[in-house]
Amino acid sequence: MNKNLNLDKHISSQFNDDLERVKTHVLAMGGLVEAQINDSITALIEGNASLAQKVRDKERAINSMELDIDAECATILALRQPAASDLRLLIAALKSITDIERMGDEAKRIASFALKLLEDGEAWTGYKEFNKIGERVRKMTSDTFNSFARFDVELARTIGDQDRSVDTAYHAAIQELLSQISDNPENLIQNMNVMWSLRSLERIGDHCINIAEYVIYLVEGDDVRHAKDKAKEKKK
Repeated sequence: MNKNLNLDKHISSQFNDDLERVKTHVLAMGGLVEAQINDSITALIEGNASLAQKVRDKERAINSMELDIDAECATILALRQPAASDLRLLIAALKSITDIERMGDEAKRIASFALKLLEDGEAWTGYKEFNKIGERVRKMTSDTFNSFARFDVELARTIGDQDRSVDTAYHAAIQELLSQISDNPENLIQNMNVMWSLRSLERIGDHCINIAEYVIYLVEGDDVRHAKDKAKEKKK
């Protein structure tokens, strides 16, 4: 746990337990969504219909976890009236579970596109690009949740660079697929499904950025969202 936080030093041991439980539940939800993301990427690359369906079937459990954590945080806010780092933890948890749930939605979309590609029954040429970006997103997701688990600001700050790498690869892959569509219009539907799958990977990266920024806020009390936009405004 980061030395700047004192989440385990309350007079009330129950309060300690409440905060630790919230953190544990957020990470459990994150772990389930991380598995969804990994499985959806594998399902599309390997053409695994049962794995894709497994991803789709997890949505209800993830939505239920989000509601439970939301209610848990609301109860602590009402009963404990936390301040300082305790309050930041609850705010970070509430914001993070929204992004985590949306990451699960994107994983479900990838699984759905995997099933559509299987229904088409034809090979497509985007596996290499999807696999490359998918591996980067897997690492981003893992690092993001590890930064939350350890309140690791340094790790959280690396997510921005990783996201820029994903964005660069994503835009290059889209250009390649557009070229393929132009050269082989008969493969339009398949390539469009690949493009939408890549878009979901890119969006997962965006949600990782959000969670990393919540970690920085949680530990340092510094809201770094839109920091670049604010810096530009000051220069005007």
